[in-house]
Amino acid sequence: MKKESKGARFTPSNYPEAVEANIQKYKREGIRLPMRHMLRTGEQLAGIRESAQINTALLEYISANIHEGMSTAEIDHMVYAFTTDHDAIPADFLYEGYTKSVCVSINDVVCHGVPSTKEFLKNGDIVNVDVSTIYKGYFSDASRMYLIGEVSPEMQRLVQISKECRDIGVATAQPWARLGDVGAAIQEHAEKNGYSVVQEFCGHGVGLKFHEDPDVEPIGKRGTGMMIVPGMTFTVEPMINMGRREIFIDEADGWTVCTDDGLPSAQWESMILITESGNEVLTE
Repeated sequence: MKKESKGARFTPSNYPEAVEANIQKYKREGIRLPMRHMLRTGEQLAGIRESAQINTALLEYISANIHEGMSTAEIDHMVYAFTTDHDAIPADFLYEGYTKSVCVSINDVVCHGVPSTKEFLKNGDIVNVDVSTIYKGYFSDASRMYLIGEVSPEMQRLVQISKECRDIGVATAQPWARLGDVGAAIQEHAEKNGYSVVQEFCGHGVGLKFHEDPDVEPIGKRGTGMMIVPGMTFTVEPMINMGRREIFIDEADGWTVCTDDGLPSAQWESMILITESGNEVLTE
């Protein structure tokens, strides 16, 4: 499940000359840079893209089939069947003891909602479906929000602003920017619109493992944090609350994360590759 690629890593001899010159320049200036193993080779990127294609196709399949009245367990079965039919593995399955293939988070559930035969999608719900895929040892990750039936304008706005936060974070994640720039941009947009940002969970490196360095925080200060370098792959996944940012983990299952004030939360997640000229969205 956590198999890593044995492909060659980037070294100064096989990295693009202009990029390597920038790396050395910023290194001399004492700026925090990613470790070499965080920069993907062409072979690794080919495998990561294949995994990402399956992951995106899975979300499209869910988009076409999710509906009012279905149980969250049915979504879990859909994810397992689709993924294994494509000779892949759901990365969630048995990860740190998790027994399902997907996380399904409804309304005030921030993330890590555990599918159940007793939980059904109802008219007016907002639902996050978070899927992750392993294909030939390579990992991909993304989530989408779904509106079930007639959703209130207030909840529609939360879903829209959370998507904008994700998009702004992706747009800010440019080569030679800093991770603090990404977090600051997300936080500014959420708070400007009257929402709060969950701080206990964040984006992360992904590709050779499910969760890798760096952490991609949804809050931050511009001009701080690790420099973003071509070859990095990571997720941008802010969790935006309608009310206060405080959360708690349900003791009943040890996974489900809920808002402390019971108000709804929304999240969109994409996985991106940093290129020499910008970034490439791998999953959304």
